[in-house]
Amino acid sequence: MLRCCKTALCKEIYMERVERIGVSLDKPLLEKFDKLIGQQGYQSRSEAIRDLVREQLSEEKLEDSSADAVAAVCLVYDHHASNLMKKLTALQHSHLLQVISSLHIHLGEHDCMEIIVLKGRIGQIKKVADSIISQKGVKLGKINLVPTEIV
Repeated sequence: MLRCCKTALCKEIYMERVERIGVSLDKPLLEKFDKLIGQQGYQSRSEAIRDLVREQLSEEKLEDSSADAVAAVCLVYDHHASNLMKKLTALQHSHLLQVISSLHIHLGEHDCMEIIVLKGRIGQIKKVADSIISQKGVKLGKINLVPTEIV
């Protein structure tokens, strides 16, 4: 439902954009689905199914290296590793068109976490993320890509 208001006009506009479909599921599968979406806080099966469809379309979009996306690159590293902090900063500055933010977190006496947010084409993001993650001294690196458009 549109979030703007609850007037009849808004509901009518929303319903013009929505197609109703029927889905057949065997009873045990439906019971498990209802339990799952209840635990996740969904208010309706429709919203849960929409999210499943969006997730699948999103995963497919990530296969297109020219598609636009954002990503969080998470690194855990030893901040005592020789020149790693300088290298990470230099990499971020050399990719200013892709790097839009970063967050530095102290995890303990030696370990730090860096979260670097990248924006751009998926192929470019992967290349920058790989160059960051592959730096000597990075203990663990993960990239979480999210396409900015799925339809």
